[in-house]
Amino acid sequence: MKEIQENIKKFLNANRVASVCFNNDKDEPYCISCFFVYNEEQDTLIFKSSFGSSHDKVVQTTALVAGTVLPEKFDILKIRGIQFTGQILQANHPHVLAHTSMYYKKYPAGLVMPGYIWTVKLQYIKFTDNTLGFGNKTIWQANSQPAK
Repeated sequence: MKEIQENIKKFLNANRVASVCFNNDKDEPYCISCFFVYNEEQDTLIFKSSFGSSHDKVVQTTALVAGTVLPEKFDILKIRGIQFTGQILQANHPHVLAHTSMYYKKYPAGLVMPGYIWTVKLQYIKFTDNTLGFGNKTIWQANSQPAK
C-alpha cells in the first residue's frame, strides 16, 4: 500500500472536524459533521457517534463513505482542504480498542457522552492546497490504480 504523503498527514493531524456522507437504508444521501482523529499507522479516521442519533442507523459496517476536512478558519484565497473516500471497519476489527483509546486521548470530554467509536479506512484522498498556488492538488490512493 502506498504511504500517505507528509503534507496530507500534517493537515489531517492539524484539524479536527470532518463532514462525512453516507447513504441511508433508502439509498438517500445523509451527511454529518463530527470530530475525528487521524491514525497515521493504519490510514484511518476515527469518529464517535451517539446512540439513537439520526445517523446511528446509517453508520453501517463496511459501508462506503465520502467526506471533507477543512480548517476552522481560512482565507478564501489560500483554501486548503481534503476530500476523501473510505470504508467503515467492522466493530470487531482488531484495532477498535486502540482507536477508542486514541479518540478519548484527543477528546477526553467524549467520555461523558454515551456512544460508540467507528473507523473509516481511507481509500482515496485529494488535498487541495492553494497556499502553494491556485489549484495545487496532492492525490493519494490506497491501491495501485491511477487516481481519478
